Order: sequence, then structure tokens, then C-alpha cells
Amino acid sequence: MSAESSTELVKVVALLGAAVVVVPLFRRLGLGSVLGYFVAGLAIGPFGFGWFSDPQSILHVAELGVVMFLFVIGLEMRPSHLWSLRKEIFGLGTAQIVTCAAVLTGVAMLFGYRPQIAFIAAAGFVLTSTAVVMQLLAERGDLTLPSGQKIVSILLFEDLLIVPLLALVAWMAPTQAGAHEGSRWVGVAIGAGAIVGLVVVGRYLLNPLFRILAEAKAREVMTAAALLVVLGSALLMQLGGLSMAMGAFLAGVLLSESTFRHQIEADIEPFRGILLGLFFLSVGMALDLSVVVANWKLIALLVPAMMAAKALCIYAVARVMGSDHRQALDRGVLMAQGGEFAFVLFAAAASAGVIDAPINANLTAVVVLSMALTPLCMLVYRHLVKEAEVSTDGVEAADGLSGAVLVIGFGRFGQVSSQSLLARDVDVTIIDNDIEMIRSAADFGFKVYYGDGTRLDVLRASGAETAAAIAVCVDDRGAADRIVELAMHAFPQAKLLVRSYDREHSLSLIHAGVDFQIRETFESAVEFGRAALLQLGVEEFEADLVAQEIRRRDAERFELEMAGGVGAGVGLLYGNTAGPKPTPFTPPRRESRTLNPDAVAGAGQEGDAAR
Repeated sequence: MSAESSTELVKVVALLGAAVVVVPLFRRLGLGSVLGYFVAGLAIGPFGFGWFSDPQSILHVAELGVVMFLFVIGLEMRPSHLWSLRKEIFGLGTAQIVTCAAVLTGVAMLFGYRPQIAFIAAAGFVLTSTAVVMQLLAERGDLTLPSGQKIVSILLFEDLLIVPLLALVAWMAPTQAGAHEGSRWVGVAIGAGAIVGLVVVGRYLLNPLFRILAEAKAREVMTAAALLVVLGSALLMQLGGLSMAMGAFLAGVLLSESTFRHQIEADIEPFRGILLGLFFLSVGMALDLSVVVANWKLIALLVPAMMAAKALCIYAVARVMGSDHRQALDRGVLMAQGGEFAFVLFAAAASAGVIDAPINANLTAVVVLSMALTPLCMLVYRHLVKEAEVSTDGVEAADGLSGAVLVIGFGRFGQVSSQSLLARDVDVTIIDNDIEMIRSAADFGFKVYYGDGTRLDVLRASGAETAAAIAVCVDDRGAADRIVELAMHAFPQAKLLVRSYDREHSLSLIHAGVDFQIRETFESAVEFGRAALLQLGVEEFEADLVAQEIRRRDAERFELEMAGGVGAGVGLLYGNTAGPKPTPFTPPRRESRTLNPDAVAGAGQEGDAAR
């Protein structure tokens, strides 16, 4: 092995070693993994121990971590769900960006920057760090919550914003003013063509491709195909002058309804985690301490001023758009930093002559410090704003469990339904995410583990891979659907029994292919009606017949709804406006006529005589 290759291997070992040593330490101290990566990068970078002299080269590779992160987020964003967020993306996103850009431009001007430079500084700082915010949201489990979805929507809109901002920088360039108007329009056309091309390929080619690869039963080829999709979509967007992360996100959205999306997510996850950590390391390396020392007064004042101004603007916009105080404050603190796209914008502005090299270095240092300070600000925020958190002391998390049946959700429904299994000594594993319920269940002799059943890693830790049956007893339709989706693809060996919310939910569960579903109130309501008849003096056998008839008619109505949709069998319901509704028949195609009029007349005369 040559000396040069040995040196390169030493650098790889240094990167991994710094992350392995520092990140767990920071997490144990409660400072979070993001800040740990920043500090580790600073320590081994050119301004620390000097093990790396060119952090920008690492940063370019590490940006793929952000790309893969956006791809995974896209896999969770079905087109219908993305469309439902259009108001947040374009309404809330536009309001926040415009307000922050105007205020931050004013703040930069107060520090002596000319309006043009102040606008560039503000525009770069407006672009929130997708990597930092997404990682912090993921660590606290807020990505799928409504508040987290609003933040994701704003981040997506900001990723789109880099395109017009780069065009604006080119227009502001003193040497190109008005010279290349046509080329800018060509660039816009190329970008639009890249988006259309990606959508067409994703819509018509990706699913057939993964189907063919799945039939080949070559796991490593599926992994290679997943990486090809992510990197290919990112490259296409980059060639079109757009954001690589946006390309990967679009590819993820296009695959969000694919039957292979869980497999793709599992293949991408290890690469995403490593490269995202590498990205944070390289950002820490890129902090030029000599610039900070030389301009420490300016930077020491500008960083908190920009962060405070942006946080206040975000808070104000959130309150105006309907968020409560806690959500608005949380969003303001979480998104108060600049982001990785600011580096691209500042570099473009410097190469175009809009800003000079010292200003570029100062603004870059401000953005890097704001990214590094965000985890600390979140820690201070959580200490100052007391959260109504319940202690997890004495509650055991699901990990390495096994059992014949996995019961998810131990509310009233789960408690009763588990009795039949426990009566036959079936090996049952129970998980729930309500800590108070877990504690109270322990008082009655139940061992319930803490775990969120909507997460694939928790299901695996709970023994879903070896379970013969999975009983979904959660009191949340969205959560039940998510668990069903995961279990159908990841644990096909298990029978799937699901508590349904209503008729419509039952229909969707049957179409999804569950083995058994039951509406949470149907049987108890039928028994309630039977008891009411008994209290009114109806004979028990007759009340039983009525209950059976109600079940039969409901099953028949359900069959009609399976074919024709909800409401197709409404004629089978008993109403209280015009007496019982008869079972609907097909109306006759012609008028009836008497076939034997003499017999009818004779029968009529006999009837008259009898009266």
C-alpha cells in the first residue's frame, strides 16, 4: 500500500473516529447529535488539529446526505398528501420568507452593509437549514405531526426558492447587467424541462423497473437501483440548474405509492445516516476561525441579531396564520438559523462580483455559527419553556421482544380483546405509547412496553418479524392505516387483525388486504339493542333473531358497499320516518298484466260471499 493511499485511509478513520467518540458524548450530555458533529468537524478540520485541509471537497460529497434525507421524506409524502399541504407550502411559506427577507435586509443594513449586499445576506439567511431542522425534528419524533408537517412544507418552498435567487444574483452582477437575458430564460426552460422529465420517468418507468428487479431476487441490485434513483434524480435537477435535494424529494414523492417504497427506504437508510453525519462534520470543518477572530465583534453581534430577527418574524407569521403560542415559539427557535443553500448563494454572489471575498467569508461564518447554535438554542428553549412531559421512569421500551401475537394499543378495546388470548396462555406482546396507561396497566398485572407502532423499527423491536398475528387495537384511524401499510409489506407471515373506526375505514382495510377487521362499536351496539328489546318484554329467542337479522343485513349492506362504495346498501337500514324499508329489488321492465282474468273474478266473488 502506497503512502498516499495510507494517508487517505487515515483521513477516513479520523472522520469515523471523531463521529464515534464525540457524537455519543454530546447525546449523553443532552446536547444532541447535530452539535456533536459540528464540534467533531471543527476539531479535526483545518482550524482544529488540521487533519483535513480542504473541507469543501468533503462538503460536496456530504451534500448527498441531505439529498438522501429529502428522498426519504419524499417517500412519506404521497401526492395527495402533498397537495393537501399546498396552502402551507405556498401560503405560509411565502408569508414567512417575504417577511423574514425584508426584516433581515434591514438588520444587515444596520450593520453597515449596502442595500444590495444586505439583501444577499438576508436571502442566504432566510434559507433555513433543511439538514439541521429535519434531524432535530426526527430526533424528537415530530416529523409526522401537523406542526412538523408545516415546517417541512416551508423547507420545501425554501428549497425551490434557491432557483430564482441564483437567477437574481446573476442579474445583479455588474458585468452581466442586461447582457444575458436570453440565456437566463433558456436556464428557466431547462429547469422546467428537467422537472417534467423527472415526473414522466418516475410516473411510468420506476415501478416497472423495481418490479423486474424484485423478480430477479437480487437484494444488492435493488439497493443499487435505489441509489441510482436518488443520485440520478439529483443529477438531473443539478444539470437543470435546480436543487439536488429537490430532485431527490420529487423522486421520493413519485415512489411514495409504490409497493416497494419500504424496501427502498430500508436500502437507503444506512447511506443517508452516514452521509448526513458527514455533512454536519464538513460544515464544522468549514468554519474559518481566523475570519471569526479577525471580525469577532461584527460576527458576535450579527449572529444573534439575525437569529433573533428571523425567530421573531417566524413567530409573528405563525401567530397570524393561526398557530398557538407554543407552536409558533417552537417554530421560531427551530428555524432561526441560516442553511446549507446559503453557501451556494454566497459563492455565486462572490463569483459574480456582487460581494467580495471578505464579506463572503464573514457571511459564511455567520451562517455556520447559526447552524451550530440552533441545537443549543433548542436546549435552552426546552429548559425555559416547561413542557408537560410525563416521566418515563419505570417504563420499559420495546426492544428485542418476541411473542406469538403482537398487540398494538392497550386501551379499552385492546384490554378486552387480549383476554381471549391470555385465557388460552397465548404468548402475547403488548406495546403502547401512553405512559400513564402503561403504568396503570402494570397495577393490574399487565406488562406493556413503550413503543410507537407506526414506526417500522419499533415493530421489529417488538417481535413483529416472528409474530403469527398482529392485532392493531389503536384508537386512531391514521395510525392504524400506517401500521397496516408497514405490516403488509414488512411482515407478510403475520395474520393482520385491525380495529376499524367506521364503515368507510372497514372498506379501506378490506381493500388493503387485512385478514380480519371489526368496527369498534358495532358488536357492542348490536348487543345494546338486543338488551333494550329484552327490557321491553320481548322474548329472548325473538331478541336473538332480531340481533342476527341486524348482523345479516349489515353484512349484506357491506357486500353492496364493497362493489358500489359507501351508501350503496343504504336501503337495508331500518328507518323511523316511513316504517321499515324493504330490501331493494330491481324494478320491473314492463307493466304487469293478468294472465287468467276468469279465475281472478271468481276469487273476488268468493271473497265477497265470505264477508
